[in-house]
Amino acid sequence: MNMMFLQELFNNITQRDALLRRRHPETETPDHQQLVKACHKLLESDGEASSIALASRALAIYQRLPATEKNSFFIRLITDFAADPGPIDAAYTAYRQARDNPTLQRLFEASEPRRQELFRRLNLASDGTYELVKMREDLLALLREQPELKAIDDDFAHLFGSWFNRGFLMLKRIDWNTPASILEKIIRYEAVHEIQDWDDLRRRLDARDRRCFAFFHPAIGDEPLIFVEVALHKGLPSRIQPILSGERAGESSAKKAIDEPEDADTAAFFGISNCQTGLRGISFGNFLIKQVVQELSQELPQLKYFVTLSPVPGFAQWLQEQRNDEQLPESLRKSLKGLETPGWHQDKTREEPLKAAIRPLAARYLAEEKNRHGLPLNPVARFHLGNGAELHRINWLGDISEKGFNQAAGLMVNYLYVLDDIERNHENYTAKGTVACSNEVRDLARRARKLAKGETTK
Repeated sequence: MNMMFLQELFNNITQRDALLRRRHPETETPDHQQLVKACHKLLESDGEASSIALASRALAIYQRLPATEKNSFFIRLITDFAADPGPIDAAYTAYRQARDNPTLQRLFEASEPRRQELFRRLNLASDGTYELVKMREDLLALLREQPELKAIDDDFAHLFGSWFNRGFLMLKRIDWNTPASILEKIIRYEAVHEIQDWDDLRRRLDARDRRCFAFFHPAIGDEPLIFVEVALHKGLPSRIQPILSGERAGESSAKKAIDEPEDADTAAFFGISNCQTGLRGISFGNFLIKQVVQELSQELPQLKYFVTLSPVPGFAQWLQEQRNDEQLPESLRKSLKGLETPGWHQDKTREEPLKAAIRPLAARYLAEEKNRHGLPLNPVARFHLGNGAELHRINWLGDISEKGFNQAAGLMVNYLYVLDDIERNHENYTAKGTVACSNEVRDLARRARKLAKGETTK
């Protein structure tokens, strides 16, 4: 039988159902009871064509639910679409007696919540995958206040981990010739350094010393999952403003501007943005960076360094806590109070004492401060160190924007990806929690320990 014909037939059924709903829209706002009934019908359906239409119908109802009704639907997913204890007990009893693979498989099947099969069937609808990602986004917004809904999130994470497997991801370069519908999403989803307008976007994409890559998934079309912005550079960049303003790469005579991409020796990743909130926790960034490194290495084999220019979110808040810590020396806390003076970074008499205190404290914060899981306190550090990068350099006044001062007292960080060291760094980080650091950062961390004891660092 011609499978292409069948696929087109199923797609036509789905599209016809959607067209009919547009021509004859529901006049009343649905409630969660209607959606629950539609989901039961979907699970009872035997035919694939009818399942596609029923899945499309159920998702259309969900999209029109008010927020309170969506909440009620999630509660019903917990109560009405859980695994049945009876079959689980029977399967477990059989497994205890036989201890073989067939009974283990039956136990596995009996233990799976019915909502996982519901999600699989909803995924049959046109745009079903994307609608389920948006559904999980709604769910995540409720978890803090309703932790009992976490079981549903676990089901989503389990399924999405398979559906968004690396083998399904497609890497595409984004440039000024990319369709406008995608470029609009790049503007909207940029989460690190806001894109002001189309001119700003063009500066980031159209220059010969810039690259941008994104992961896409065939089931959700032109919706990017994650993208990274790259600046080609001579030497490691330390400041973000020249990059964002479109100045040619290079910040001093030691870091000369490049005339052609072939003149660059460094690829600097200066913005990595996750685009789909509903895919939180599904790892794409490590795959993205490694594949982009491969792409750039093939295009520009002269590149020696692959490095980030990363923000340090949360550092300013941590610094505030240090300023209020009476166990620290008064001299250190007094130095940090200079941050309260507007425009301190433009006054050398204020800037130098702050630099002498804050850079060592930043090294301590990034390399030594841990969360309850024993991992670095800073989320960006966790990401890059977990990918096998090295905490290479702490850049003073790397971001002098309002956001840069508010989140990190103007600091930015270079995480260096050394291809021969990535696997070893990753293994040491995962197994021992070891943070790979340059000698410069280790020296700064030692200086921070002296500052905490009131000792001179000179």
